[in-house]
Amino acid sequence: MMRIANVMSLILIFNAFVFTSCNANHSSDRNKILSKNGAYDGSEEIEKKEGGENSKSSDLQLGGTYLPDFKSAAKKSVDAVVHVKSLVEGRPMTYEDVIMEFFFGYKEPRKQEPMLFSTGSGVIVSEDGYIVTNNHVIKGADQVRITMNDRRDYIAEIVGTDSRTDIAVLKINEQKLPIIPFGSSEDLELGEWVLAIGNPFRLSTTVTAGIVSAKARDINILSGGDRTAIESFIQTDAAVNPGNSGGALVNLKGELVGINTAIASPTGSFAGYSFAIPSVIVEKVVEDIISTGKVQRGVMGITIRDIDEEIAARLRLKVFKGVYVEAVYKYGAAYRAGILPGDLILEIEGVSINTMAELQGKMAQYSPEDKVLVKVKRNNKTETFNVKLRRSE
Repeated sequence: MMRIANVMSLILIFNAFVFTSCNANHSSDRNKILSKNGAYDGSEEIEKKEGGENSKSSDLQLGGTYLPDFKSAAKKSVDAVVHVKSLVEGRPMTYEDVIMEFFFGYKEPRKQEPMLFSTGSGVIVSEDGYIVTNNHVIKGADQVRITMNDRRDYIAEIVGTDSRTDIAVLKINEQKLPIIPFGSSEDLELGEWVLAIGNPFRLSTTVTAGIVSAKARDINILSGGDRTAIESFIQTDAAVNPGNSGGALVNLKGELVGINTAIASPTGSFAGYSFAIPSVIVEKVVEDIISTGKVQRGVMGITIRDIDEEIAARLRLKVFKGVYVEAVYKYGAAYRAGILPGDLILEIEGVSINTMAELQGKMAQYSPEDKVLVKVKRNNKTETFNVKLRRSE
């Protein structure tokens, strides 16, 4: 379920494209199926790559070019991706109540069965039934039902949600379930193959393939541009449609590297761009919700902005590198460590930082009391500060 109707009021137009989450909301008329014809037509012979035990058995050869074989990753993953159905209680049948009372003296209000109002996908991350999905998939639901790939059905408990990252954790009463283990989204490289697995258009589990097109994308979709929202999406060209929200983005090892969340489209259906929450953010949120019921975030206590022409001119920068510290909150973590307004943050724990989205994505992995090394540039010199993070208010 990629959250179309829930987000259509939050539409952001960019180059004539609509950024929209990919839930299938059945009160909407936007669920028009568009297909992507990306299949190999069989016109050239495919041969297995020759080699010994150390060769990649998943590679195929097409006209002298080696292509990946997705079968292993798909086989490892599909059974751990579930169909999430959000239902609302039926409204009292007031007209029928009047008729029943008039003819039969019936006065008890009668309700309809729970009604399906949106569907999406989810990923089983523990053998004892914890499932991760998007918050927008289950937001407002009176009941959440889970359908496994083998058609088993369960009623799920909502363990907790986090609107700032659009993550929700569900729980079903079952044991020895198939899972997708977490991989590291930080290790993903541009051009790397990934699979998107979900339930588009209420179809059963569907697998599509694409490459990582970009990392740390901020598309300004969560919470209508709320500055506290954390957006550092993985952008891919794997086909994702309404109903894929909450589904898995996996690497060729079959590891979970993201949760599919949104698409950029002029129609509400796939048009070449899809966005996933990185697994390093998802794993932290899931662990916090399971252990404490809410997300524990460590913050530096600063206001930041991307470097633009005005900042570059003022600081006489030849290259746009780092993130500008606009303000430092008194007695906050950064203040106590010695970071000042006007500093440029270059690295967090050795990882280069060049955009606000990159910094937000990195900081979302840490908890209060964690210590992080922050490398900054000040007066054309670099300094490194050991910052002990404080609790987010």
